[in-house]
Amino acid sequence: MDTEKKLEEVNRIMKEAGKDNSAFAGSFMNFMGATMGKGALDTKTKEFLALALGIAARCEWCISYHVNEAIKAGATRKELMEVGYVTVLMYGSQALMEMNSLLDAINKLEKQ
Repeated sequence: MDTEKKLEEVNRIMKEAGKDNSAFAGSFMNFMGATMGKGALDTKTKEFLALALGIAARCEWCISYHVNEAIKAGATRKELMEVGYVTVLMYGSQALMEMNSLLDAINKLEKQ
């Protein structure tokens, strides 16, 4: 599935969750905003952590979403790839295969 389609699906499920249960969606979005906003760690660092966990969890939607957010926070291709390498070091060969999704997302989103 295409990176942009994955991002659309992330947005779709959050929109639908908001229609179905606004308390859940609102609480989740508030929690995410408070968690991912600047604090002791800057937003880019937090996106790197989320990306690494997305790779380890083999979640293509998470990878697409967090590559996009990391780029918005100023991440470079080299930094994003290094996040992938650290994930492979810590998680193993499954993470190496997920770097295909990482590359797809970087290639698609860094040009926008």
